Amino acid sequence: MKASRGLRHRTRKLLRKNVRERGAIPPLSLVMQKYSIGDKVHIVPNPAIHEALPHRRYVGKTGTIVGERGRAYLVEIAIGSKRKIIITVPEHLRPAQIGN
Repeated sequence: MKASRGLRHRTRKLLRKNVRERGAIPPLSLVMQKYSIGDKVHIVPNPAIHEALPHRRYVGKTGTIVGERGRAYLVEIAIGSKRKIIITVPEHLRPAQIGN
């Protein structure tokens, strides 16, 4: 029998919450966060929210908001020499701190 190759295969450690965050709902400050086009964001998926969960290859990447689609955002990410656009909700995004 062939091994499963689903969307979340090999993510046992990658898509896991810290032991002190388990069961906690995301804070409203993250859910209600508004981003503008051109904002830089980090992709930090919340495994408890399955809606628009980014693929594991994008975990930890930084991208730019290029548009909105309903409640979700279009985020452009550079992977090598290619530019990818992913659609995800604000629960999986964190504002990037650029410069101090």
